[in-house]
Amino acid sequence: MFQFKDILSVSLILFSVIDILGNIPIIINLRKRTGTIESGKATLVSGIIMFGFLFLGGRILRLFGLDAASFAIAGAIVMFLIGMEMILGIEIFKPDPESETDATIVPLAFPLIAGAGTMTTLISLRAAYSYPNIIVGIVINLILVYIVLKSSVWLENKIGKAGFNILRKVFGIILLAIAIKLFKAQFTL
Repeated sequence: MFQFKDILSVSLILFSVIDILGNIPIIINLRKRTGTIESGKATLVSGIIMFGFLFLGGRILRLFGLDAASFAIAGAIVMFLIGMEMILGIEIFKPDPESETDATIVPLAFPLIAGAGTMTTLISLRAAYSYPNIIVGIVINLILVYIVLKSSVWLENKIGKAGFNILRKVFGIILLAIAIKLFKAQFTL
């Protein structure tokens, strides 16, 4: 049921896609612009979105006549592109310029933390891992998201921009490798 290796893989995949450390400059900018960010609320809303899509994503796919394998391949492609963004420092996925008054929900919880990349990744993960391992991976990431949101200013001062750039590149390479693995897995079935 629970397998440490799978939990670790799921956690790393989600951590790379969510890229909470790489988003600290955005989080700090949102905090400066709006005055405050409610870390608990952002984490809770992100969790609801992630768990909702994990359990209802299949039904949503069936509604559109899609199968999990096709969505897993699409998710692997999205993960690949996110990895390319992280490594090359380019912006493929443009943020939606929404209201600047409530940054806790939009854009922080959705789409920054639990956006399209996270949702497609969850569907892709369902094709390769069991629900219990994915659930634990989500919970681990939600805890990390909360900790990072709570300590974003402290982290910025300690790690610095150069440190975050290095972390972003390392996780980008890991994400590319995982995306290729998921992509290959769908063609070997």
